[in-house]
Order: sequence, then C-alpha cells, then structure tokens
Amino acid sequence: MTFKQALTTLPQYILPHHFLSFIMSKFTHSEIKVWKNLMINQIIKFYGVNMSESKEQNIDNFSSFNQFFTRELKPDVRPICTVKDAIVCPADGAVSQAGHINQGKIFQAKGKCFSTVDLLGGDTKRAKLFDEGSFTTIYLSPKDYHRLHMPAKGTLTEMIHIPGRLFSVNTATTNSVPGLFARNERVACLFDTEHGPMALVLVGAIFVSSIETTWHGVVSPPTIDSVRSWKYQKNEIVIAKGEEMGRFNMGSTIIVLFGKDKVNWTEEFKADKTVKLGEMIGSAM
Repeated sequence: MTFKQALTTLPQYILPHHFLSFIMSKFTHSEIKVWKNLMINQIIKFYGVNMSESKEQNIDNFSSFNQFFTRELKPDVRPICTVKDAIVCPADGAVSQAGHINQGKIFQAKGKCFSTVDLLGGDTKRAKLFDEGSFTTIYLSPKDYHRLHMPAKGTLTEMIHIPGRLFSVNTATTNSVPGLFARNERVACLFDTEHGPMALVLVGAIFVSSIETTWHGVVSPPTIDSVRSWKYQKNEIVIAKGEEMGRFNMGSTIIVLFGKDKVNWTEEFKADKTVKLGEMIGSAM
C-alpha cells in the first residue's frame, strides 16, 4: 500500500459507514429546492454529467437529488445489442476486472482475490454454480447512469441480502482493502438463463443510501445482522435482456457471474475499459 493509498483507505476502517450513509440519504432525498438544485448542479459541473441523454433535462422537475441521480435516459440512447447469443453490458461504468473464476477465487486487484462463497453469502451450493466460470466487475462513477439492466434474459430464482461494511469502491480502495467486494453490504440476484446460471451482485459502498430491485423495491436499508434471502417460483419473475432489474441510490459496483464454459468476454473487454449499457461485452459459448 502506498502512502497516498494509506491516507485514503485506512481512515475508512474506523468510519461509521452505515451512519454516514444514513445521513447522506437524508441529504439526497431532501426536497428543499435550493438545496437539491445546488447538489445537482455541482455534480453535473464537477463530473461532466451528459444531461442531453436524460429523459428529464430540467433539474427543477427532479423532486430530490436522488431522483436526479437515478434519472431515466431517453429512449434508444442505449440500444441493446441484438447479436445472437450476445451478453450485454448491465450498466454504464468502467471495467474493474473481467476474467475467469479460478478455484473459487475472483480477482479483485493485484495480489488480492475474494471467494465466490463469501461473495454469495457463505453458501457453498450457490457458489458451486459458478465454479471455474466467468466474472466481471463494473464500477459506476457519480457521473454514470445508475440503473442496472439484464446482461441476458433470466428467470429469477433467489435474492440474497448480505450484511457488511460500506468501504468506498473506488480504485484506491479496491487496490488496498483485501476482499473488498465480499466485505461490503450487497444484494445478490440469481437467475436461470439459456446460458446457464447467472448472478448479478449489487455491491453497496460508502454513502450508497440504498439498493433496490424492480420486483422487490428497496432491499437495503434496513441494515441487517445476518443474511436474509427470498426464493422465487419457476417463471414467477422473468426479465428480458436489456430490461431494468435494479438501481443504486448513489454509485457503486455490479459483479456479473456465469458458470463454467458458458461465456467468453470480448477481446477488448478488460480492466479500465469504459463501457455503456447494452453494448456487447461477451458471447455465449
């Protein structure tokens, strides 16, 4: 760990993560016009948010900063790839890592991995579905579109809410905190697809006030002490490729898992690549 990384990372170990996220939630859901417009304008200016893509462009019409942050895009600005057997990107963002799951380990950053078992709430049966499979981790920055969509058509089988910390998920922290994505609070959604099992893991982070899915609504908060899960009947919830499945109220990371010999990532889909929702990132085998 470099000195700069230490300055940004070590204080996070003692911060009251969930309390800070609770306070942030109060600010971001405030409907005081002067306050919420100030926050919106600052984010647009500082991060260079492309408001021309937003379905709603008048910031006065957003009831809160959070509504702006989870804004809907104009129709067709993120076309979904129609190539047969294409796996499409679930979000706007940047690729943190992409590759294969080796002996139950997922690569996080140089010298750091975390286990599929830990990521999926400590259940070996869930993790076994993805033994020697494929994974990708995509980071959403504050300027990005914060709704999450399906990489492939899937039938929901289980949703798991897993308690944890709320470390930042920026590059410095990812490079420094061991097992980061299996330590932070997260919501894992398991699907059956024509390409085998698929998991979408929505990872919380510092100041992420909530995670929600389209079928359940807000999953987190509440903050929990132990894993909780929901099972779904066959064909109870089927979501098409490219359709919205969830969102972050503030930014974070999504991890995608597929089973062994099911998916090949495209050659250019690799760490640090900027990606957009709906573009082809891999193909089914």
